[in-house]
Amino acid sequence: MSKILVIGSSNTDMTIKAPRIPAPGETILGGEFKMGPGGKGANQAVAAARLGGEVGIICKLGRDIFGDKAIAGYRDEGIDVSHVLRSDKPSGTALIMVDDKGENCISVAPGANGDISVEDIRELKDVIGAAGYVILQLEIPVPAVCEAAKIAYEAGAKVILNPAPACRLPEEIFNYISLATPNQSEIALMTGISDDSEAAMRKLREMGVKDVILTLGSKGSALLEDDKVIFVPACKVKAVDATAAGDTFCGALCVALSEGKSKREAVEFATKASALTVQKVGAQESIPYRKDID
Repeated sequence: MSKILVIGSSNTDMTIKAPRIPAPGETILGGEFKMGPGGKGANQAVAAARLGGEVGIICKLGRDIFGDKAIAGYRDEGIDVSHVLRSDKPSGTALIMVDDKGENCISVAPGANGDISVEDIRELKDVIGAAGYVILQLEIPVPAVCEAAKIAYEAGAKVILNPAPACRLPEEIFNYISLATPNQSEIALMTGISDDSEAAMRKLREMGVKDVILTLGSKGSALLEDDKVIFVPACKVKAVDATAAGDTFCGALCVALSEGKSKREAVEFATKASALTVQKVGAQESIPYRKDID
C-alpha cells in the first residue's frame, strides 16, 4: 500500500445543533453544544487512517492547548505527526451550526493554518516526495498548496485535490492534479460553467486535471475517467449532520485507490463511508472505521 500524506488544516470545531440555522441578527435558544477536533486536512487524515491507510499529516498548529490536544489525537489515530509544524498564532477554530435536517453553516478562524508558507513546504520536499498519494484542500494558503502539488507531482506522487472551500486557483496547479473532487459550486467557480455538470467536468479535464469526481450530495457522485462519465448513486440514509462527509469521502477514496481498487470501486467505497458519517453529529466523531463499512 502506498503511503498517504495529507497536507492541510487542523481546527478545533465548536458545534451547535439547533432546530434551524438562525437568520442574520437572530438568536435561537435550546441548541446542543459539542467541541471536538476538525479541519478539512485533519478530518481527511483521520478518515484515511481509520479506514486502513498508512497516513502522515503536515499541518500547522498553535503553541496552545488546542494544538497539543490535536497532536495527541493524531497519535491516537495512528497518524505520523513527525512533520506537524507549530506557530505563535493560535490554533485554528471553526464555529458550526447544524439544523434538524443535517444542513450546516460554518465560520472558520484559520489562525496557525494561515501561517503555512511556501518555505515550510519546500523544507519538507523529501517528505512530500516520498508519499504515494498527497491529499490537498484549500483551508491553508493557496501558494503553499500549489507548491505542495508541484513537488508531489514532480516526485511521481498521485495528487488529489479537494478544492474546498471554493476559491480561484492559478492555472498551473491543474497540471499537477491526478484527481479532483469538487462539488457543484466548486466546479462552477473553477470552470465558469454552472448549468452543465458534465461540460464542467470535461472543462476541468481540458484545464489539466487527469480525472474528476463531482460530488452531488444526496444524489451521489459522477466520475469522469478517460472520456466516460459514470454515475454512482448515494446510499439512502437519514442524514443528521453533513459535517465531514466530504472529508470522509476524500479520505476513503484515497485509501481505496492506494489499495489498488479501480476509481469506480473507490467511489463506491467512499460513498458508503460518507453515508455513515452523515448519520452522526460532529466532525471527526462521526468518521467511521473500516469495520463499520466491512
